[in-house]
Amino acid sequence: MKKLGDMSFLETEDQDSPFMFGSDEVVGPKVPTQAQSVVEGSGTVLVSEYKPIPDIDYLQELLAIQQQGPRAIGFFGTRNMGFMHQQLIEILSYAMVITKNHIYTSGASGTNAAVIRGALRAEQPELLTVILPQSLQKQPPESQELLAKVKNLFEKPQNDHLPLLEASRLCNNDILSHVQQVICFAFHDSRLLMETCQEAKILRKIVTLFYLD
Repeated sequence: MKKLGDMSFLETEDQDSPFMFGSDEVVGPKVPTQAQSVVEGSGTVLVSEYKPIPDIDYLQELLAIQQQGPRAIGFFGTRNMGFMHQQLIEILSYAMVITKNHIYTSGASGTNAAVIRGALRAEQPELLTVILPQSLQKQPPESQELLAKVKNLFEKPQNDHLPLLEASRLCNNDILSHVQQVICFAFHDSRLLMETCQEAKILRKIVTLFYLD
């Protein structure tokens, strides 16, 4: 109790000083841990060295999702993701459509399916465009069922003879030609998605990339 009483100076010495809790990278004074209070005394407050925010460009890109009014947005992402990630993507897609953005995506499972479900929930079918890498018949049965609900659906039967990877690369480039901004969900080793984001940057698109690993 005596030691807790000794720490009352935190509340009275400088009431205007903010105290922030979080990781070791948080800027600002730190309240000592219980172990530090025992070893160093309750009056010890460790102050970390000031460090600037590491990636202003990334924060600006993230904020740009909601800035400058409605725009055409291309959603790309991996097929391999958990249910929770799909729910978050579905909510984001829904939010983009109800704020009058036009969504472009493809027809695969995972990211694309979540984007389509979210956009359909917004009940503005004219603001969702799905471009397939090949013909509709080439898509899995579960994808075909979802794609049947899409008003603006474009197939590429001329690419049916190509490997899926090459057809997907052509499809991604087609989507890039229609959009002003790209939102992508990928792993660091998602080669095609990384190539697509790099191409988007070369084309001066706004790219917001979320890593799942």
